[in-house]
Amino acid sequence: MFKFKQSGFSLVELMVTVAIIGILGSLAAPSYRAWIQNTKVRTAAESILNGIQKARTEALMRNVPVRFTLGANSAWTVGCVTVVADLNADGVDDCPATIETRSNNEGNTSAAIISPTPGGATQAVFNNLGVKSTAVANQLTQVAVNFTGADRNLNITLGTGGTVRLCDPNANVSDPRRC
Repeated sequence: MFKFKQSGFSLVELMVTVAIIGILGSLAAPSYRAWIQNTKVRTAAESILNGIQKARTEALMRNVPVRFTLGANSAWTVGCVTVVADLNADGVDDCPATIETRSNNEGNTSAAIISPTPGGATQAVFNNLGVKSTAVANQLTQVAVNFTGADRNLNITLGTGGTVRLCDPNANVSDPRRC
C-alpha cells in the first residue's frame, strides 16, 4: 500500500483566513476613508497655493501686475491685470489675460468647501515686485479649504509682503505648521 501525504489547506483553514482578512479589512476601512478625505483637502489646498505662487512668480518674471482669481470650489485663474500685446513679434501676447487656469474638476476637488477671507474676496494682485498690491481693495488674505466629512482643514495665508503659506489651524500650539 502506498501512503499519500496531503499538502495544501483544508476548507476550515481557508475559512479562518478569509474571516481574519475580513475583520482586518473592516477595521481598516474608516482609517482609509479618513485618509482619502484628508488627501482631497490637501490636494485642493495645494492647488490653490500653487496658483497663488504662480501669480506671484509671473508678476516678478514679467515685471507687471498679475492677478490670481479664485473660482468655484478650487478652480483658479492667473492672468495679467493689463494685457500687453505681442511686442516682440513671436506670435504670443507678452502678458495675456489668462496665463494659466485650473478647473475644479482636476484632482477630484470639485466638492471642496472654500472659504475666503475677507468674505466675498476672490482675487489677489501682485505687483512687479511680487508684493500684494495696495491699489486693489478687498483682496484675499486667507483661504480655508475643507471637505464634508473630512476631519482636517487647511488654510492658505497671504501676507502683505507677498508671502504665501499653507498651514494647519488644528495643529498643536508648538507645531510650526500651525496658523
